[in-house]
Amino acid sequence: MRVHFDKYWDFKRQAGHRLAFYIQVEGASLADIAAEVGIKKLSIYNHFKGLSAVAGGIIFSFICLTFSMRSLPMGTAYAIWTGIGTVGGALVGMLFFGESKEWRRILFMAMVLAAAIGLKLIS
Repeated sequence: MRVHFDKYWDFKRQAGHRLAFYIQVEGASLADIAAEVGIKKLSIYNHFKGLSAVAGGIIFSFICLTFSMRSLPMGTAYAIWTGIGTVGGALVGMLFFGESKEWRRILFMAMVLAAAIGLKLIS
């Protein structure tokens, strides 16, 4: 008789460990933002530090996202990851790289963030 450990593991994860998986998605988003900053620095300075930030950020981001999808629905995890990554990248661009701070851009960033939070609340 074969024992399916995934059933028991899923129950344990559902019982109270979902917060850890949301933290992993947020960690993946922050690593994605670091990769975006690395891409920007690589395009400006063409320096090895930018390349290492891109590679490290992408690898760490995908590792965290993979672990978080063990408990969270795929759509929710991906929406949170892309939402925070998109808004975070735009904010870093505005604050540190002199990109446009137009009110419509901020409004649409708030809408992306609201959609990610909404998916998190209903899952």
